[in-house]
Amino acid sequence: MTHNESMTIAPILEVKSISKFFGSVIALHDVSMFVRPGEVTCLLGDNGAGKSTLIKTLAGVHKPTEGEYFFEGKPVDFNSPRDALEHGIATVYQDLAMIPLMSIWRNFFLGSEPTKGVPPLRRFDVSHAKQVTREEMAKMGIDIRNPDQPVGTLSGGERQSVAIARAVYFGAKVLILDEPTAALGVKQAGVVLRYILQAKQRGIGVIFITHNPHHAYPVGDHFVILRRGTIYGDYAKADVPLEQLVSMMAGGADLEALSHELASASRTDTGRAAEELAEAAQAYHATAVEAAEGATQDE
Repeated sequence: MTHNESMTIAPILEVKSISKFFGSVIALHDVSMFVRPGEVTCLLGDNGAGKSTLIKTLAGVHKPTEGEYFFEGKPVDFNSPRDALEHGIATVYQDLAMIPLMSIWRNFFLGSEPTKGVPPLRRFDVSHAKQVTREEMAKMGIDIRNPDQPVGTLSGGERQSVAIARAVYFGAKVLILDEPTAALGVKQAGVVLRYILQAKQRGIGVIFITHNPHHAYPVGDHFVILRRGTIYGDYAKADVPLEQLVSMMAGGADLEALSHELASASRTDTGRAAEELAEAAQAYHATAVEAAEGATQDE
């Protein structure tokens, strides 16, 4: 799908000018974003940017204090995560909601177990559960030799694949992924990015939350940068190079402050350590200047 073609597709999920207050604390202020079917919207932000609050608002955990929430073009008001899930909005959190000592197939159907027979003789349909687990994992490119193995024996990337495949199987139209690559090495992060693209190719709208622009850029179609609870940038992929995304994530003011701290430390230290601190301070200052220039050009 080209950029121009995607622009004609209506968003499947959209929030407009939402804010979330916890007493006098403003967690989100005037945030607008969307995701289209078959696209990946990357939500980027550093720790404390408001990503977790926005995720929970989209997933039905929190009600927005202000603003509008639309799903498939209709206004919605979720009272719980189950309401969001029933609409087709599935959220995969960092802890994955899995039990490590349970088998893969038990985790796959946890809370939604298939049954056979009639009451009072209804029972867990184990053979069906194992077969579906194998098939759905195969669609994600994972060959499960033994679905009875504990899910805790899988790699981090494979556990993410179980969570994603489970959400897709149960009818997810929008998949919200909370920092799925945060605790993974380079190889396993690449595996998860491949699964994100596979979900996208199946027509699912994916919201990929991360603080790493190098993970977001290869798979993203649309980038939203969140900073201190507000939207700091909103770009289609065609409109923003990776370098600019990295600079905006870094934040010119924060880098400048870090540069001053390193420079001060270099003056109180001695020898080779002082030289290295001074060099680092100069490097951060140069990056801060580039970030500021990029922000000025955007305006």
